[in-house]
Amino acid sequence: MRHTWSALIVLFISIGATVGYAITNGEPDNGEHPYVGQMLFYVPDEIDPRFTDPGSWFGCSGTLISPTVLVTAGHCTFGTGLNGVATTENGGSGGNDVWVNFSETPDLTGWPASADYIPDNNPQRYIDRAAWLNSHPAWVHGTAYPHPEFTNETFLLHDAGVVVLDVPVSLAQYGALPTLGFLDQFLTSRRNDQRFTDVGYGLTHVLPFSDEGGDSREKATTMLVSLHGQGLPYGTDVMFSNNNGKTHQGGTCFGDSGGPVFVEGTNLMVAVTSWGWSPNCTGFDAAYRIDQQDDLDFIGSFLAP
Repeated sequence: MRHTWSALIVLFISIGATVGYAITNGEPDNGEHPYVGQMLFYVPDEIDPRFTDPGSWFGCSGTLISPTVLVTAGHCTFGTGLNGVATTENGGSGGNDVWVNFSETPDLTGWPASADYIPDNNPQRYIDRAAWLNSHPAWVHGTAYPHPEFTNETFLLHDAGVVVLDVPVSLAQYGALPTLGFLDQFLTSRRNDQRFTDVGYGLTHVLPFSDEGGDSREKATTMLVSLHGQGLPYGTDVMFSNNNGKTHQGGTCFGDSGGPVFVEGTNLMVAVTSWGWSPNCTGFDAAYRIDQQDDLDFIGSFLAP
C-alpha cells in the first residue's frame, strides 16, 4: 500500500492496480451527490511489483466544493507525478497526473489494461493511460496539493488534500465546508441520534479470494463512534461504525479514500475517508476531520478570489 503507519492500518485506496475500486453494504447514490467524483492518479516513484520500473496508478474519491476545487485525502494527492516525473523529493505537491470523473458509473471502455505492459513496459503504460484520460471528455485533468504539513510517515495527522481542476465543472450544488469545530458538539454524546453519509467509488465487499464492486458511486449511512481517533491527537481523526445496525447501514472500503463524510441529508462535509482497521473493511472507519482551523485555512486558500 502507498502509506503505512502501523501493521494495523489499511488505507482505503486502490493497490497499485488499475482504477479505484465502493461503499460496503450500502446502496447506489442515484444522483444524490453529483459533486462527488472518482479520481485516477499516477505516482512515478511508487513501486508496482508487477513491473521492472517504478510507477503506480491509484484510485480515490473526492468532493467538488466549487467549480474547480475538489477536496480529498492528503494521501490521494501526495507524490502525484508532474507529467510523469516524480515530485516527492520536492515536497510531493503540485503534480498534474490526476484526473476526476463525476459520472455515477464512469465509462472505462478502452482503459489500457496493465496486463498488456507487464513486466518491462511501465513507461509506455503511463503514456497510453494519460493519453486516454486526456482524450476522454468525462475525465477532467487537474493539479494535486496535499496539506502543507502532510508527510508520508505521519499521514494520519494532516490527511487532507485538494485537486484544482483545469476546467470548471458546472453543477447546481456543490459540497459545503463545515464551521470551525463542528464535530465537537458530539463529544459528550457518542451514540447520538445524528447519522452521517459516506460516499465513494470503492469496493463493496472484500472476500477471501476475490473482491466485489467498485467504479460506481455509492453511499452508506454510518454512526459516529468516537472523536478521539484511537489514540491519535484530538482534532485529527474520528471513528465511524462500519458494521450494519438497526439505525445505520454500511461503511467504506478500498477506493473510498478521500471520499466525503456528510451530515446525513445535507451537502455539509465534515471529514474525508482516511483509513481503517480491517483488511476486510469491517469494524471501524477512520475519517480525517476538516473542521479544524489549519484544514479550513488550507482548503479555503484555493477558494480565495
